[in-house]
Amino acid sequence: MPVLWTVSVTGGCLYAQGGMRRLFFTFANGPPGIGLLLIRLLAGIVVVIHNVWVLRGEPPSGPAAFAVVFAGLGLLLIVGLWTPVAAALVAGDAVWATFEHPADPWYCVIVGVLGLALSLLGPGAWSVDARLFGWKRL
Repeated sequence: MPVLWTVSVTGGCLYAQGGMRRLFFTFANGPPGIGLLLIRLLAGIVVVIHNVWVLRGEPPSGPAAFAVVFAGLGLLLIVGLWTPVAAALVAGDAVWATFEHPADPWYCVIVGVLGLALSLLGPGAWSVDARLFGWKRL
């Protein structure tokens, strides 16, 4: 019986041979892509602004390196680069911050849900990820 599909992992991505389709995000275009862009912008801007406030506080709460790293993750979300990884790290940080600052959990819950949604849905067509890793003509 002939093999119709072979699956290989190259560079951290899953490929199916035979159909020449990449089994990764579809990079939604049109209205769904605009929706993902708006979610990315909202989550990224909120994360950057929050971490800038943390850095400007007197004294800074916690190590400043964490705030700088998470502000950088917010910038990655804004441009749509490495979106699944950046969003998952932002969601993990939000869960951790929920238990660290129990007086104000709603910010953390909202950012965590946005990060989880972005890590599961992908960046959309209007992102650097789509330009680097999207569909290519062979």
